[in-house]
Amino acid sequence: MTKSNSFFKNLKNINKFINSLLEQNLNKLKFDNLKNVASNNKIILTFVALFILFFSYLLAPSFYKQEDISKELKKELLNKFNLDFTFTQKLNYNFFPRPHFVNKKSYIIKNQKKISEIGKLKIYVSLDNLFSTKNISINEVIMENANFELNTKNSDFFIKLLDHNFLKTNLNIKNSNIFFRDSENEILFINIIKNFKYYYDPNELKNILVAKNEIFNTPFSLKVINHKDEKKIFTKLDIDFAKLQIENIFNYKDDVKSGSAALLFNKDKSLINYKIDKNLFEFNYSNELENKKFMYKGIFNFKPFYSILEGDAQEINASYLFGTNAIIAELLKTEIFNSKNLDFKLDINANKIKNNRNFINLFLKSKIREGLIDIDDTQIEWKNNSIIKLTDTLIFVKDGKLFLDGKSQINIKNDKNIYKFLLTPKNFRKKIKIIDLRFSYEFGEKVIILNDIIIDGKYNQKVNEKLNNIYFRGSNMQNKIFFKNMMNDLLKAYAG
Repeated sequence: MTKSNSFFKNLKNINKFINSLLEQNLNKLKFDNLKNVASNNKIILTFVALFILFFSYLLAPSFYKQEDISKELKKELLNKFNLDFTFTQKLNYNFFPRPHFVNKKSYIIKNQKKISEIGKLKIYVSLDNLFSTKNISINEVIMENANFELNTKNSDFFIKLLDHNFLKTNLNIKNSNIFFRDSENEILFINIIKNFKYYYDPNELKNILVAKNEIFNTPFSLKVINHKDEKKIFTKLDIDFAKLQIENIFNYKDDVKSGSAALLFNKDKSLINYKIDKNLFEFNYSNELENKKFMYKGIFNFKPFYSILEGDAQEINASYLFGTNAIIAELLKTEIFNSKNLDFKLDINANKIKNNRNFINLFLKSKIREGLIDIDDTQIEWKNNSIIKLTDTLIFVKDGKLFLDGKSQINIKNDKNIYKFLLTPKNFRKKIKIIDLRFSYEFGEKVIILNDIIIDGKYNQKVNEKLNNIYFRGSNMQNKIFFKNMMNDLLKAYAG
């Protein structure tokens, strides 16, 4: 709708309003109260005159010169937020529901580079001094459908915004994206902004950032407070679906930055201490109990990028790493690991596997290099009776499902206990030392395919033919009767 059409439409509405008031009063008209009617009409006309004047006042900015209002708004935005905006299209003015200017394509420039492209920018102005472009005052800014380009050099962009004055001005960012790139300009991850809001909290006497985001298909909420006097930043992160809450204090007073974070996960509390020195991030992570259930430590180097994480735990929940919706699966789906510059190593030792009493003493060794992820040299024990070691492995996503392909070598430590557990008939109990095989495992459905079985260095045709007729699914493997019958059928084929 054009401004002239909008203006005439509003005049018609005012005319209808006046007629309605006059009609109501004329219906009450009597000769004995003409004086009252005359008095009432004066009040009505005064009210209408004031309304038209106020309406005209609201319309005043629509007559501003584009060059003048653009210059003043850019100046005001730079003063308040230290943000250098560029408007590529005409600024449109609306006074409903409150006076504001709209621009449908704009940019934010930082260090002579475009840091953000904004699909829709709304700049709300104060009702004071609408007749003067030079005295116009911004009280709220809303960015929608914006794309922010960040890297290690400007990664603190959103935190630095907290340094500015939000006492009388709010800043909102909605339905936008943050693209974080590495030194090679490749995208490491995308943070989806549902809603960012910067405002001044009179209770805290501080600027506050509250945000609702999503990263790797994981929604989370965030609260940030910058204590400038103490040079500390407080953050509170909530990941509702995982029942995880993290409260962090970050100290940026010294050259080597440091911090500590308290994690509350399913009522279990743990603590992370860390420090940041230029491109290096180091941390250690443990629970708060004196008798440590776990202890992890790690190093992240960002230029060039490499990472080493090591840990020891009494018990580990493997589903957090390799479940259908676990972090490994979600990261693989984003293709973040496809970067050839990525070098990542993770080693974890755990005494037990949660919800699985048969497997103990896990030594998980994993690495990501040149876009590939494997868990070569990982090993685990089965009831102290055998050691299973993995080689030539590859973890990948296909059709939205997480797979593990590789080879396995099983060293039999106590075949007597294994035969006893399986209730194997004595005539099938041949001495076995080493079993080599190839496998493919789908984590979501817990389906495993075995082939190319070699027993003590020899390929057995009967055993491999038997495997072709067996479908291994997690629910079946957990069924002791099915598992024992299946294993005894293979042992029978091997014994001949």
